[in-house]
Amino acid sequence: MPKTPETRETPKATQPQNKDTVRPTKKQREILDYIIKFIAEHGYSPSYREIMNGLNYTSVATVSLHVNSLITRGHLRKRDHSARSLEVVSVQEIAPKIVSTQVTASQEKWLVKRIEKMFTDLEGQPRPADSEVDNLYVLVGSLKILGLEGAAHSFIPRLKPLKDKTVNPADK
Repeated sequence: MPKTPETRETPKATQPQNKDTVRPTKKQREILDYIIKFIAEHGYSPSYREIMNGLNYTSVATVSLHVNSLITRGHLRKRDHSARSLEVVSVQEIAPKIVSTQVTASQEKWLVKRIEKMFTDLEGQPRPADSEVDNLYVLVGSLKILGLEGAAHSFIPRLKPLKDKTVNPADK
């Protein structure tokens, strides 16, 4: 039984090959930005010829090559095989997920001990320097970014009392 248009499968090239996206090249970024702007202005995606003319390319084939690379890299997708069927994959769909496996257990232990020592040292001072307390805020935020939420949350309650100590009570 021959495949009719309704039962035909979408070729693999129009779907992202994997969940991990690769950052676009400079030319691909230029095309992606043009497509995003075009869709925002017109409500539909540009044709390859419109992309070619809009970015002063001399060949539709060059545009096609870059668009197909953007599809493979997970930045664009095609709804079907018709004209103006490009869709931009949202940032939330392609944003890499940070997991705590980026930091080994021994690295996490070392980092937490280091931050704990900094807290202990500053808590022992009558009036710690603003910059030192600000550095602790950055370090605690970095723990969150590294996926070490538990460690970050354990330090958060200790930040405000330190910040309050940096302000002279007479200045309030």
